[in-house]
Amino acid sequence: MRFSLVLLLFLSCCFCCYAQDSTNTTSFDINYFKGNIALHNPDILHLIQGRPNGVILSWNKKTYGANDWEQRYNYPDYGLSFSYQDLKSTALGENYSLYGHYNFYFLQRHLMMRVGSGVAYVTNPYDRETNFRNIAFGSQFLASVYLMLNFKKERIFDRFGVQGGLSLFHYSNGSTRAPNTSTNSITLNLGLTYSLDDEAPEYRQTLEANDKKFTQPIKYNLAFRGGVNESSVIGSGQFPFYIFSAYADKRINRKSAFHLGTEVFFSRFLKELIAFRTIAFPEYGLTGDEDYKRVGVFAGHELFINKLAVVSQVGYYVYYPYDFEGRTYFRIGLKRYFKKKWFAAVMLKSHAAKAEAIEYGIGVRL
Repeated sequence: MRFSLVLLLFLSCCFCCYAQDSTNTTSFDINYFKGNIALHNPDILHLIQGRPNGVILSWNKKTYGANDWEQRYNYPDYGLSFSYQDLKSTALGENYSLYGHYNFYFLQRHLMMRVGSGVAYVTNPYDRETNFRNIAFGSQFLASVYLMLNFKKERIFDRFGVQGGLSLFHYSNGSTRAPNTSTNSITLNLGLTYSLDDEAPEYRQTLEANDKKFTQPIKYNLAFRGGVNESSVIGSGQFPFYIFSAYADKRINRKSAFHLGTEVFFSRFLKELIAFRTIAFPEYGLTGDEDYKRVGVFAGHELFINKLAVVSQVGYYVYYPYDFEGRTYFRIGLKRYFKKKWFAAVMLKSHAAKAEAIEYGIGVRL
């Protein structure tokens, strides 16, 4: 619970810090959605019993270029969303979610892509005695991401408009607690928009002609991340983990930078898993002396949106004494910069589609 709440607070602070310009206008939208749970894992087949449906309520703050970053990203919206979803499964129950989101626009602002991230409350999580079938949600609170790709037309009739398209909802606790096979709902949505202001201001265009020509020398970063997680063995317990990273980044323009670095992992859950499998599965040929530590090298990309950054990385373990989910790993998440050098981060680390941990960290960019 506390990790999901930290994630929500982190995102809320990131979005609220932009609400500073009085020329911004406000709108609401309400969307009904219905679709299917994707079979990304055959183990959840018994949980797919119907077509999930629900409602999304969203508040949007529009931007008009008061800040340079708004012009670079074609005047996006930012805001908050609340969703209710009935998963149409007696084991899964219903989910209530709160997100921070961005709306990005394309094709003369007729195509909107929304990206939201936040926390979900699950009404019927896994319980060993009363709900042992729900292997998707092992905790009452989950991290959640939703994506929306919609055709959107505002102010068709007075302040009312319409939007519709595809939406995807992902729920997972990032292996904070087992079980955690997660769900992905692919849906169609249709909704109404309502603008609270009589008229929209003009879009500002104040960027210099050479604004895209921006580079920085190579910067060096030190980061520490940690948290708790649990192996896929239900009831094995939650254990802390620690990650120390050092990497270089090269910023090639105002939006993008590339990473290259190395890191060392200290994951206590892996130490306990080795001990468990040594005793419970002698056919694995383990001695119990296998080292639980890992060392990886990674490359990645960072997308800067004002003081917020979206990070994606792919890594490979060069020191890998115990085989756990393969040598390749992935990481995606958010960073928030403070006073140019310091940053806080929330990251999801996974092996292919299987999450290992939600990482919370701090770092410095020298």
